[in-house]
Amino acid sequence: MSPDTHTPAVLDFDRAERIGLHEAVFCAHKTPEQIELILARFHRRNTPCLLTRIDAGQVAALAVDYQERLDFDPLSGTAFAPGPLPRRDGPGVAIVSGGTSDAPVCLEAARTLQFHGIESALFQDVGVTGLWRLMERVDEIRGYPVVIAVAGMEGALFSVLGGLVGSLVIAVPTSVGYGVTEEGRLALHSALGSCAPGVLTVNIDNGYGAACAALRMLNNSPAGRG
Repeated sequence: MSPDTHTPAVLDFDRAERIGLHEAVFCAHKTPEQIELILARFHRRNTPCLLTRIDAGQVAALAVDYQERLDFDPLSGTAFAPGPLPRRDGPGVAIVSGGTSDAPVCLEAARTLQFHGIESALFQDVGVTGLWRLMERVDEIRGYPVVIAVAGMEGALFSVLGGLVGSLVIAVPTSVGYGVTEEGRLALHSALGSCAPGVLTVNIDNGYGAACAALRMLNNSPAGRG
């Protein structure tokens, strides 16, 4: 029996009240019809929706009225319907990347934070092969209570940042690289095996998960509650 592509998703509208993170919809492998049904349910409740891992082809296949409701960013593969939550007072998050090839993961994290009303600052292409690039920005980076570090290849950025800043460092290994990097596994092992104490690690290419970890920390910090 073939699966029913119109089976309604079981949406978690109480998530924000329960854990402080709003429901997000993972769109990879979903049909346009499934996405439309989900968007309709959010719209009926007048509740903003965050879509992740959605691509331009999926957006183009939606009915025009659904397309017009979306704030879609193709590089990060995210969309808001209709827009982000109100901006919150309090500290933002630094997102630091080893190279410009890591931009999609950085922007997935930034857009997830933006959806929840949290500002972020991007420090891109400051990888350790040109350590001076990071050292020129490190004092600025230290001003943020949470730093999301995004790197592929051997993931050296995680330990370097973990040894330079007192902020919570969330390591995001990316699949950028070739050969022994094994689509991000080398960077993942580097993050998990870091000698810098207290570095938190999420899954490969998981900018969304890193942003959610940052939000949990901010939500439980007196300065970050909004």
